[in-house]
Amino acid sequence: MTDKVDFWFDPLCPWAWMTSRWMEEVESRRDVEVTWRIISLGILNEDNPDNHHHGHEKSMWLVRVVEAAASAHGDDQRKKLYDAMGTRRHPGGMEDLEQIITESLAEVGLPAELAAAKDSAEFDGALRDSTEAARTVAGQDIGTPCIAVNGTGFFGPVFTPAPTGEEAARIWDGSLALASYPGFYELKRGREQGPVFS
Repeated sequence: MTDKVDFWFDPLCPWAWMTSRWMEEVESRRDVEVTWRIISLGILNEDNPDNHHHGHEKSMWLVRVVEAAASAHGDDQRKKLYDAMGTRRHPGGMEDLEQIITESLAEVGLPAELAAAKDSAEFDGALRDSTEAARTVAGQDIGTPCIAVNGTGFFGPVFTPAPTGEEAARIWDGSLALASYPGFYELKRGREQGPVFS
């Protein structure tokens, strides 16, 4: 049986990036079908004045461009553009979001004009709907990454570094077991290390 996964990401989040690399490993070793979706840190934190994403228009730039690309050129563009943006932002260390957008659009062969979406609220409704979908399956107190496994949603998992090879697959098997139990809600420990991209 193919396991269905919804994976919510914000390209700005290094933790989502790490988990997405794990999910790619899982895809190559287990029978899973992943739908890549957006969860916006800007929207999640708009009512949290102490969070660094609150009130920052730039926190919406990347997700707006990704959603514009998906709307105009198909849902599969979300993952392609995310990979291009994330590679530059996280292991690449690139800080200039406009440069990330421009180079990423070119890499995946999308029109440069899509960059204008960063300043447009046209797709904010779709971004809100996608973010709310994550909250619906995983609860209100979530962040990014967020996954749903066969309809059961969770915040996380959070890794550093991302598991690879058969270890990634074994961890996925454990995730399936946890997700299959209706009463399972949370497993967490303090995080003492930043993202390791190597």
